Amino acid sequence: MTNRPALPPEIARRRTFAIISHPDAGKTTLTEKFLLFGGAIQMAGQVRAKGEARRTRSDFMKMEQDRGISVSASAMSFEYREFRYNLVDTPGHSDFSEDTYRTLTAVDAAIMVIDGAKGVESQTRKLFEVCRLRDLPILTFCNKMDRESRDTFEIIDEIQENLAIDVAPASWPIGVGREFIGAYDLIHDRLEIMDRADRNKVAESVAISGLDDPKLETHVPADLLAKLREEVEMARELLPAFDRQSFLEGHMTPIWFGSAINSFGVKELMDGIGEYGPEPLVQKATERDVAPEEPKVTGFVFKVQANMDPKHRDRVAFVRLVSGHFTRGMKLTHVRTKKPMSVSNPVLFLAADRELAEEAWGGDIMGIPNHGQLRIGDALTEGEVLHFTGIPSFAPELLQSVRATDPMKGKHLEKALMQFAEEGAAKVFKPAIGSGFIVGVVGALQFEVLASRIELEYGIPVRFEASQFTSARWVQGDKAAVEKLVNANKQHISYDHDGDVVFLTRLQWDIDRVARDYEGVTLSATKEMMQ
Repeated sequence: MTNRPALPPEIARRRTFAIISHPDAGKTTLTEKFLLFGGAIQMAGQVRAKGEARRTRSDFMKMEQDRGISVSASAMSFEYREFRYNLVDTPGHSDFSEDTYRTLTAVDAAIMVIDGAKGVESQTRKLFEVCRLRDLPILTFCNKMDRESRDTFEIIDEIQENLAIDVAPASWPIGVGREFIGAYDLIHDRLEIMDRADRNKVAESVAISGLDDPKLETHVPADLLAKLREEVEMARELLPAFDRQSFLEGHMTPIWFGSAINSFGVKELMDGIGEYGPEPLVQKATERDVAPEEPKVTGFVFKVQANMDPKHRDRVAFVRLVSGHFTRGMKLTHVRTKKPMSVSNPVLFLAADRELAEEAWGGDIMGIPNHGQLRIGDALTEGEVLHFTGIPSFAPELLQSVRATDPMKGKHLEKALMQFAEEGAAKVFKPAIGSGFIVGVVGALQFEVLASRIELEYGIPVRFEASQFTSARWVQGDKAAVEKLVNANKQHISYDHDGDVVFLTRLQWDIDRVARDYEGVTLSATKEMMQ
């Protein structure tokens, strides 16, 4: 693909990326500052702000605002300098990792946020592995430098050792904790000074010519300056210089140091994404690779969010446009059903606000309101049959049975559960024997979210109860072998919302027994979400 033609200017200026981190590293605060600098909001909110005035824009679900965590990935688009940024905010909480995994299939790069005091945490490591599977380029932002944090070299070593990736410093912190006054921009030889007084004001930037410039002495206290000169000299000798090619291939990450809550280091990071980040990438489909500069519109659904507006039972499918120039009102083919779909009211997101999209280009993320026709993994094209690959569905790790506390509401509960299954919020299994449903999730917090959403959005109080089963596996194999398994193990069999056969197990022994007794059948822990 090296001799590809240049991208149309509108596509070339798109930067589509996700922000990943362990909970509490400051991801949502960073997202807010991005929107502030992109001119998308006037005042940056805080996750735990008092009253409604300064609440974050990117956490719109009631539970997210109550708990100060992000539980559903949201998308935002904004302009910054000559670039068009599409930012997807992902849940940091490990119980929602599946939503995050799928989100990462729709972006071209990721920003990894690390807490300066805690370094690389478990969830960061997990998410990083997913980026690695897709060779996503990663930019690193070391946050909270204005609090007591660890030694800079120690942080960099930890990233290199834990994540097996080269780290190239893009900036270097001056002082730490209370003494933190700013950072030295190693790529452009600039001094960035933090303004502590006004958090919504932009810090000042002083152009200097190298670390021997006498101007430095007027801005940096002597002891900090001596330490900075010594550390930067060591860093230049010990650490690799930034190499864009190596970064785009996923082998190297540039690191910026700053404090998102003080708006410090954020602009440099945004400039870095624009300057070095990848343009929209080629996406793989089973039939062929699809390049962004192709004139025909193609895209895939990577997330479905139901009831974003509780007053209207709407469901919005988040679509990553892969190629072409989309205009409002266009007719696209819904590949799974082979039916044409007129896309008359597509939306672009600005956190919880949305505006009608008159047009969108390859690389953009837009929402298509619909009543359940679109599911995760669906492809939309101008007629060509394409199935985009790499959107995984994982076997749930926790299973519980669910009942409506009012037996008359069983039918309504079924409808609500099917909606959540299509949204990807949970797996819903209908056992072959008996009534009721079994709900599977990745983390326990999801049961709470589901119960609260079913009650808020559908008015059905529900009870989750322990199930005798501990895991679920999709059954694959030739028809006769699968039928033989189903007929002999009815009590273990259930069906997911697509109608695929699922084997519910109590013990690892059940899985081993199937492998031993049924030739031609495989039990799989993942299912490719291709329609």
